[in-house]
Amino acid sequence: MTTSITLYGIPNCDTVKKARTWLQEQGIAFHFHDFKKDGLQRQTIQSWLPHVALDVLINRKGTTWRALSAQQKASAADTDQAIALMLAAPSIIKRPVLHIVDGGGTQGLSVGFSAQQYQTIFE
Repeated sequence: MTTSITLYGIPNCDTVKKARTWLQEQGIAFHFHDFKKDGLQRQTIQSWLPHVALDVLINRKGTTWRALSAQQKASAADTDQAIALMLAAPSIIKRPVLHIVDGGGTQGLSVGFSAQQYQTIFE
C-alpha cells in the first residue's frame, strides 16, 4: 500500500520553502500543489474541514487577510462563504497544508510548518 503526500502552498512563501526543504532532506516523496498555478477546488477544501478547523485554515495574520473589507472578514465565519473566500484568494489559506493519505485511505492533515511538527508526523 502506498502513501500519497501532497503539500499545498505557494512557492515563494518562506514557510512553504522550509517545509519543502525538510521533506526533501528526509527523503520523503511528495507532490507540491501550487495554489496559484494549479488552482484549488471547492471539494479539496471541503475534504480538509473534517480534519482541521476553519479558524486554523484561514490565515488571519497575513497581508491578504488585512486587505479584506470588514464585511469579507465577517463572512469568513460562515463555512460556505469562507470556502468561497479561499477559492477567490488562496493566499488567505495558512500555509503549507500537508495532506497525507495512506494506502488504507486514512487521511491526515497538518497546517503550518515546524521541523518538530513534521518530525512527529513522520515518526
